Amino acid sequence: MGAVGFNEADWIWRDGEFIPWHDAQLHLLSTAVQFGTSVFEGIRAYQTPKGAAIFRLDAHIERLFDSAKIYRMLPDYTADNIAAVCREVVAKNGLGDCYIRPMILRGYGTPGLNPTLSPIQTFVATWAWGAYLGEEALAQGVDVCVSSWQRALPNTLPVRAKAGGHYVSAQLMKMEAVANGYADAIALGPGGLVSEGSGMNLFLVDDGVVISPVLDGTSLVGITRDSVIQMAKDLGYEVSERPVAREFLYTADEVFFTGTAAEVTPVRSIDRIEIGIGKARPITLALQKEFMDTVRGRNDDRHGYLTYVTG
Repeated sequence: MGAVGFNEADWIWRDGEFIPWHDAQLHLLSTAVQFGTSVFEGIRAYQTPKGAAIFRLDAHIERLFDSAKIYRMLPDYTADNIAAVCREVVAKNGLGDCYIRPMILRGYGTPGLNPTLSPIQTFVATWAWGAYLGEEALAQGVDVCVSSWQRALPNTLPVRAKAGGHYVSAQLMKMEAVANGYADAIALGPGGLVSEGSGMNLFLVDDGVVISPVLDGTSLVGITRDSVIQMAKDLGYEVSERPVAREFLYTADEVFFTGTAAEVTPVRSIDRIEIGIGKARPITLALQKEFMDTVRGRNDDRHGYLTYVTG
């Protein structure tokens, strides 16, 4: 366990070479530090009977490069290069279950707002990381609130890009929720409709229908979200993407978060109102099981979601 509160690994990849963990530093006046000019991905690898496997690696790297293109900071590497590095950094650090963080950022070059005068740097880090909201949360669910902070209007920030600066508002949501005794928060869009969690997508279940708030330009196009929609269809559930009003959260039969970090986490209460019977319910648990069986290599991986680190 490192001084920063999580399990530090030994090596980080930086622009073509592996460097010791604590050597991965930036200048104070790097554009990424000053203005949040970075794009990144959160990816998980899981230990399976066939060795460590990365979940939806290609989709994550495609989104990373889409984000870089939107912010006009494509690196001197291909998507295939970075996908290969993700496998290499897990292997070099000897990890099985772990989190992988590829980042493309603007380094030290100018103190001004024009980021094109700062060099593009690329990193891939990995570390051992357990359940984002705790192991108990996966089984029992979490208590959350609707945040007083809301998502920005479309065309304010390009939320299709997973960019570092976008997460300043997410930190406000998370801190407010924790300060008020909740595990996390749900964000509304500027029109008052449900958007997503602080850093994860959201689903509801009503009368057996699995519902996801429509992607309206205020939430990230989640890769785990997409996977869970496919898994729900595979299990025979009806899936609907639609606008969701805040009050519908309180009357839903089930609510759950999805994300690389959150995986499939049940929500048992919102604003201290119990959801359903106040604990994880059957459809959430069925989708959680299907997700975990897939990432752990316990089923046939019918959609080819796993990329094995070796072999």
